[in-house]
Amino acid sequence: MDKKQAEKRIKELREKTEYYANKYYDEDKPEISDFEYDMMMLELRTLESQYPELITKTSLTQKVGGHVKEGFKKVEHEVPLQSLQDVFNFDEIEAFDERVKKEAKENNIEAPKYVVETKIDGLSAALEYQNGIFVRGATRGNGLVGEDVTENLKTIKTIPLELPEKINITVRGEVFISKADFEEMNKEREENEEELFANARNAAAGSLRQLDSKITKNRPLDIYIFNVQKIEGKEFNSHFEELEYLSKLGFNVNPVRILCENKEDVIKAINKIGEDREKLTFGIDGAVVKVDNLKLREIIGTTSKVPKWAIAYKYPPERKETILKDIVCQVGRTGVITPMAILEPVKVAGSTISKTTLHNEDFIKEKDLRIGDTVIIQKAGDVIPEIVEVVANKRTGQENEFIMPRKCPVCGAEAVREEGEAAVRCTGIECPAKLYRNLVHFVSREAMNIDGLGENIIGVLLEKKMINNIADIYDLEFEDIASLKKNGKKFAQNLVDSINRSKQNDLYRLITALGIRHVGVKAAKVLAKKFNTIDNLSKASVEELSEIEDVGTIVANSIKEFFEQEQTKDLILRLKRAGVNTVRIKDEEEDNRFEGKTFVLTGSLEKYSREEASNIIEKFGGKTSNSVSKKTSYVLAGEDAGSKLTKAQNLGIQIITETEFEEMCK
Repeated sequence: MDKKQAEKRIKELREKTEYYANKYYDEDKPEISDFEYDMMMLELRTLESQYPELITKTSLTQKVGGHVKEGFKKVEHEVPLQSLQDVFNFDEIEAFDERVKKEAKENNIEAPKYVVETKIDGLSAALEYQNGIFVRGATRGNGLVGEDVTENLKTIKTIPLELPEKINITVRGEVFISKADFEEMNKEREENEEELFANARNAAAGSLRQLDSKITKNRPLDIYIFNVQKIEGKEFNSHFEELEYLSKLGFNVNPVRILCENKEDVIKAINKIGEDREKLTFGIDGAVVKVDNLKLREIIGTTSKVPKWAIAYKYPPERKETILKDIVCQVGRTGVITPMAILEPVKVAGSTISKTTLHNEDFIKEKDLRIGDTVIIQKAGDVIPEIVEVVANKRTGQENEFIMPRKCPVCGAEAVREEGEAAVRCTGIECPAKLYRNLVHFVSREAMNIDGLGENIIGVLLEKKMINNIADIYDLEFEDIASLKKNGKKFAQNLVDSINRSKQNDLYRLITALGIRHVGVKAAKVLAKKFNTIDNLSKASVEELSEIEDVGTIVANSIKEFFEQEQTKDLILRLKRAGVNTVRIKDEEEDNRFEGKTFVLTGSLEKYSREEASNIIEKFGGKTSNSVSKKTSYVLAGEDAGSKLTKAQNLGIQIITETEFEEMCK
């Protein structure tokens, strides 16, 4: 490849790596595998080494990926949180060893020892302690400047908030989610009809970089500490000694740390970690080799991006061939119908794989999967088995194409795929597969608000077959409820009262409770105000519904399809018979002072939560939006308002403070 061709390819690789790095580090939504990204970076590094005059400071070979997310305070790292140079074979390990031994010999230092550790697949963070008290924590960011995530880190139980010694120390660790917790998280997200996390690393990163620490607290984050960044009043000779000291201080130190006398021991350690990686409770994306002697480290030095005294060995993904025996469909709690591959059992990365999700019909078409195909599978992120491709040259002509069902395989209701979506969903509100989820939503605070009828009680009622559909809630009797708990009379009376109160709810709550696709509280209020009764809404045409602002064709079709189902008609009839209100309750004097006005909320509000402010705006006939546009009427700005405030200023949109907002609401 001549220089002109190399320059063109380098430009392409830089654009691609920047794009994929942004998806990985900043959005926590990777679009390609780590291996594919690593191969791009390897090609880029190779070309730049051949043509060093083409190297620029902005190339990802020269800097750490990642930026500071809007909404977080910036933290300048006193000691940079650098990345690591990746290697992919043992020849590169030997070359690294030769460079280190040369430096040691030239400086009269004994033959180097190494520490080999697991390269944990998570998000790097620095923890700062003053007088033994945890005072600040930050993400790596771009290595020089990170995000202040102190409050979020405090929710991680394995981070000590106070050390046994009153020392000033900054340590570095990797925040991660264990394999078991990751699988459980994705299972719950699938049931809740939420987008699945691509891998455990991005799940951990997305969880730690939440602006609301309450969300982080509910995520199963953990951390392993692997380095002393800075310490006052103590000196160490070796990295292994540092790690032992950190462990004594109570830190959760990387459990896999192997002291090696030479390169042969290093290669053995790497192979051992590779053999045992399936047994590890946490995901790894390689093994890290570090010079143990801290004085030698200082002599060897660093580049602007990576230390020259450490490297990361990356394991190639293990792939195996097997047979796609069948494709079956499962119905989740939210009605999403997911195709599942039934495979000839095969062992991959230490686990026997006999089935895996095929996500949706687009995935099947994209891979051109047919029942009977020979396929190649691998484990993504050491956790999730996935089909990579079909071995087309092994087709016999006996393979069968798969057709996604258009009827729910559980209840027989229409299964629809909306425009712009990949998922096919069951539309039946009484589908047994969806019943638990539908019940939980129906009684929730924003819907019918039946206090006392929580998830556990609903589970017991279903298990005992005391309810078989939503309307059965209103047939529950005092004695039945009291039998659920020891001395349950008070509980039963409170729940009966709550169920009876829910019969008097306004129409918008019932519409919300029905769980119509795309219809939340805000849309339910608009629909209730427009149609006044559930009967009027159920008879509305797609055209009538589409004319309503913020409804549109997709939502209109969803509403129409929902009310056309026999299951829906049956439920509405039973609710009416039970005495549930299906008519809008009009306020004596409706105040629509914000009618036709759109508010955007940005920054931290002191006197209101976002939800409280939104409710006030909607109460007065206004609406809220997440993005600033020419249609925005006001931007309500709190502290640390970011890009939304800037955009509003550029567009000349009126910006109001909390005090001004309060005056408008009087």
